[in-house]
Amino acid sequence: MKILVPIAYGAESLETVTLVNVLRRAALRVSVASIEPELTVIGTRDITLTADVLFKDVAALEYDAIMLPGGEKGAANLAAHKPLLEKLQAQRLAHKWYGGLCAAPALVLAPNGLLDGKQATCYPAFRDQLIHYVDQPVVVDGHCVTGQGPAAAIPFALKLVELLGGEDKRRLVAQALLAP
Repeated sequence: MKILVPIAYGAESLETVTLVNVLRRAALRVSVASIEPELTVIGTRDITLTADVLFKDVAALEYDAIMLPGGEKGAANLAAHKPLLEKLQAQRLAHKWYGGLCAAPALVLAPNGLLDGKQATCYPAFRDQLIHYVDQPVVVDGHCVTGQGPAAAIPFALKLVELLGGEDKRRLVAQALLAP
């Protein structure tokens, strides 16, 4: 399973690192892709995040899932990146997994029709921007997975492990993390 995690300046550092770490513990192939002109971006709390690749170099590749970390500035930057929005639309139309955490559902997914008719969650400060907001840490509707914020990063990533790798793999990773 191949998973794309796009990042931009202002990405929520805790969500980015947690998401990638948990997915890689499950032996899922994760590519962190910078939408910026360089691999290194500054995330929240001035934490330096280094991508594996530039988005422009992998935009034409197929992925089983595309998952967006949040952070208000990071999500706004992702939302302004037209090639990423086109990739997300193609992912939805192909009935492949996509989603995001924190501000990403409200600032990237919802305004671009990627949550139309779907229940979803996001950082509570943005709840009014979702038509079918659900006050849960993680929500799965169809092939869309959304998470509330930094504290939901582990449950969000574990849900992805379950969806992409199976319940047994989720249980093993959760056990290693001492997570429920």
